[in-house]
Amino acid sequence: MQLVIGRIGRPHGLRGDVSVEVRTDDPERRFAPGTAVATDPASAGPLVIESRRWHSGVLLVRFEGVNDRNRAEELRGTTLVIDSADIPPSDDPDEFYDHQLIGLAVVTPGGERVGEVSDVLHHGQDLLVVRRGGAEVYVPFVKALVPVVDLDEGLLVVDGPAGLLDPDEIA
Repeated sequence: MQLVIGRIGRPHGLRGDVSVEVRTDDPERRFAPGTAVATDPASAGPLVIESRRWHSGVLLVRFEGVNDRNRAEELRGTTLVIDSADIPPSDDPDEFYDHQLIGLAVVTPGGERVGEVSDVLHHGQDLLVVRRGGAEVYVPFVKALVPVVDLDEGLLVVDGPAGLLDPDEIA
């Protein structure tokens, strides 16, 4: 499975630098000079990072072989990806990558299967999107509501108030 680590934005200057919308928690490692990065579409890469620098809170990257603004503009909108197998497991037992959660069965504390995690949203608070039948419900991903995540068993327990997993209660 491929994971997005960034998206190439506008060119910066005339020598091929591009802005990158960072979507990784480790930009220093993912965008280190000399690193080859896969792309989506695949035909745009792989791209090898020649240099990187921060400018006014924006990551600017120069890729090998991209030496002018026109070539940089051709890369605009390209997604930068890595293989999920290249990510080491976290040392924190309560920290999970999105790809580990998507597809997990959602069960009640009593063991009743009530759905499946279809997505994870990051909008100030992490939300699990639980597909239940033909509907989707949103569950805040906090220990009080999701006390158990068992990757080996492929499930997570949602222990919330009545109606939390009921799509009919969504306004």
